[in-house]
Amino acid sequence: MELRQLRYFVKVAEYGSMGRAAADLGVVTSALSQQISRLESELSTRLLIRTSSGVVPTDAGLAFLRQAQLALRHADGAARAAKASRLSGEVNVGLPATTASVLAVPFMQAMRDRYPEVRVHLIESLSGYLTAMLNSRQLDLAVVFRTETARRWSTLPLIEERLFLIAPQDMPGLPPEGPVRLKDIAKLPLLMPSASHGLRLQFEASCARLRIEPNLAAEIDGLDVLMDLVRSGFGATIQPGAATVRLRGEALAVRQITDRHLRRSNLLASVSDDELSPAALAARVLLAQTVETLVRNGAWPGATLHKS
Repeated sequence: MELRQLRYFVKVAEYGSMGRAAADLGVVTSALSQQISRLESELSTRLLIRTSSGVVPTDAGLAFLRQAQLALRHADGAARAAKASRLSGEVNVGLPATTASVLAVPFMQAMRDRYPEVRVHLIESLSGYLTAMLNSRQLDLAVVFRTETARRWSTLPLIEERLFLIAPQDMPGLPPEGPVRLKDIAKLPLLMPSASHGLRLQFEASCARLRIEPNLAAEIDGLDVLMDLVRSGFGATIQPGAATVRLRGEALAVRQITDRHLRRSNLLASVSDDELSPAALAARVLLAQTVETLVRNGAWPGATLHKS
């Protein structure tokens, strides 16, 4: 027995007409009649009798009508209670600029669809700043690249990102199309974040391992300004695949860097579970699910899911 069948029967009994009930319910009369017949078969009793003026309930139908109306009231009350207790609250989420390029919009859409009553405060900043904000409890959760400054964090490894060279097409010394190695591009004038940035530290560690002295042209702590300078021909940069999402259709050269040790780990970090609100716990789960969906759908260039 389905709630739909109960609603159909109650409408027919109230209107005394299959046609009028069908019009009110927005279904065809034959479908409505079929559902009533199935209900009568399941109950093994006749509920309605056709007359010259329409249909009327039998004695069994009248008894069933009262209980059906009560059941529907209870079902409607349960639905209202569920809606009234929908998850609500506020959650503060931090994303690095490059990660936000690919993740911010899908995550916000997922939150709006799944938890419309939860208000999200999304902060885009450098990973180092997000780390400090987590430690000072200004954020509930954030995507970060290092955890050595963590204080009672909960962390979940998300993905590994390959890095890419992004440069003007006509830059002198630019390697031909195809994958490149760090030693092939280190002499290009590079625009990189400052030394407090995780990407810069990883880049310098890789250069030291290969005994390469990079040509650092300028330090830029801001993805938008950095990319504007690349477009203007001031130099090239090294960024994760997420940063290339905003470059589609632009006349810039993009080369994947093949050095195995030059990859970036993305971790989802949050304050300890006992400090997270239900809204923040739900947002953390949904953010991880959104990342997985993007990677599996090929929407996150150069990213592979963390192997658990």
